[in-house]
Amino acid sequence: MNILLKEWERELEALHERLGSQFSRSESRQRSLSYLKGLLGTVERKNGWQLAEWIGDSSPDGVQYLLERARWDADAARDVLRQYVVEQLGTSDAVLVVDETGFVKKGEHSAGVQRQYSGTAGRIENSQIGVFLCYAGHGGSAFIDRELYVPQSWIDDPPRCKAASIPDTIKFATKPQLARQMLERALDASVPCAWVTGDEVYGGDRPLRLWLESREQPFVLAVAKNEPLWWQGPTYVRADKIAQSLPARAWRRLSAGAGAKGERLYDWALTPLWRLQITPEERRFGHYLLVRRSLDERREHAYYVVYAPRRKATRQTLVSVAGRRWEIEIGFEAAKGECGLDQYEVRRWQGWYRHITLALLAHAMLAVLRVRGKKNA
Repeated sequence: MNILLKEWERELEALHERLGSQFSRSESRQRSLSYLKGLLGTVERKNGWQLAEWIGDSSPDGVQYLLERARWDADAARDVLRQYVVEQLGTSDAVLVVDETGFVKKGEHSAGVQRQYSGTAGRIENSQIGVFLCYAGHGGSAFIDRELYVPQSWIDDPPRCKAASIPDTIKFATKPQLARQMLERALDASVPCAWVTGDEVYGGDRPLRLWLESREQPFVLAVAKNEPLWWQGPTYVRADKIAQSLPARAWRRLSAGAGAKGERLYDWALTPLWRLQITPEERRFGHYLLVRRSLDERREHAYYVVYAPRRKATRQTLVSVAGRRWEIEIGFEAAKGECGLDQYEVRRWQGWYRHITLALLAHAMLAVLRVRGKKNA
C-alpha cells in the first residue's frame, strides 16, 4: 500500500510541476496542489468548506480565492491536461469522444443555469450543462477539454451575464458548435487520433459532420432513426427505412468491446451511402450507415453515419469505434464519483472552468495510473 501511495504522490507532484508555472504567487501554487490532493482524497463532499477543512484552513476563503480571484489561466491548465493525457495514452488509432453532462444546481445565479434536460438526472432539472471531449487512447481514456453551455436566454440578458462574470465576447453556441471548438483545438494541436464519435446530439448536426469531412477527419457518429440520408441515389431515405430494407445476410454478430457484464454483443449491418464524388480525394473516402440491433426481444436499433477511408471502413473497425463512445460515460461517472467534478459551489464563469479543469487533471492522473497498473500486472 505504501508503494502505491508513493507512486500516487510522485505522479501528482510531477503533474503539478507542469501546472506550477501558471501561478505567479507561491501561495496559489501550493493551494492548487492541496486542492488537487483534496479532489483525489477521501473528502466526503469535495465542496469549498470540506476541501478547506481537509487542507487545514479555518474557512473556505483560500479555496474560493484560488477558484475566483487568483491569477492563473484555466485554458493554459487545459493545455497541460491535454499534453499529459496524450503523452501517457496517445496512440495513432485513438478516438475523440464528445458528449455533455449535467450539473444539477439550485437558484438562478450560477453561470448558464436554467431548467433544461439533464441526462445525469434523466429529466428536466435546474442545471448547468457542460460539453466535454474525451481521449480514448492506449489502454484507457481521459478528458482533454471542456466547455460550459450558455443558453440563449442568458446571452439575451447582458446584466445577468455580467453578474456571473461571463465574458462579453461569449456568443450563443449550440452543443455541437461547442464540440467543434474543442475538436478544432485538438486537431490543430496535432493530437494523434484516427476517429471522432458521439451520440445523436452531435451526429445529427450536419454542419459538424461537413466540417469534419472538410478536415478529412473520419467519424462514426450516432444519428436518429429519422435522419435523412442518400442511400442508392440522390434521394433522401430515413435511416430506419434503410435498415428495414437490408437482407438477413447483411447482419453479423460482433462485440462492441468488453463491458461490466462481459462482451457487448449486438447484430451489426453496414451499407454504403451515396455521395457525389468527383475528385480522387473524394473517392478515397466513403460514406456508410452502420446499424446496431440488440439481441433481446425488443430488437432495438441504433444508427451511425460513417465517414472514413475505404480501406479502413471494415465492419469490425467501425463497431469498435462506436463501442468506445461508452468510455466517456464511464469517465463522467469516475470524475464525479472520485474527483468531485460535480461537487463545486462556484457560481461564476471563471470558477466553473477552474474547478472543472482541476477535477479533470485529477481524473486524468487516476486514469493514467490505472493503465500503468494494468501494464505492470
